[in-house]
Amino acid sequence: MLVDDDRTLANLIKTLLELDGFAPIVILNGNQVIPAISENQPDAVVMDVHLHDRYGLDVLRDIRGTYGMENLPVIMASGMDLEDQCMAAGASGFILKPFPPDQLIEIINANLPKSA
Repeated sequence: MLVDDDRTLANLIKTLLELDGFAPIVILNGNQVIPAISENQPDAVVMDVHLHDRYGLDVLRDIRGTYGMENLPVIMASGMDLEDQCMAAGASGFILKPFPPDQLIEIINANLPKSA
């Protein structure tokens, strides 16, 4: 699952992930994340820290506090170096924007459950 409120960037990343064999679901705002996770059961989430409707770290904390989602891999992304804050809030990984596509694929694969 990809969570980013920049529709153009989200569609670009979606296409790149599809080329690597992933089937990403794009969510454009933070308030839709928990219901979308419940409905779609993704193997991992890549989420921007700065969403227009909610702060991504608050969404991350909600994910970590939701039964059944506690161990879902969540990789946070930002154009600012917020790795320490993201990891402290429960992120599985962090990637600094702009990032090369292979770096994103690498961090996703490193955080996927072995059965995915």
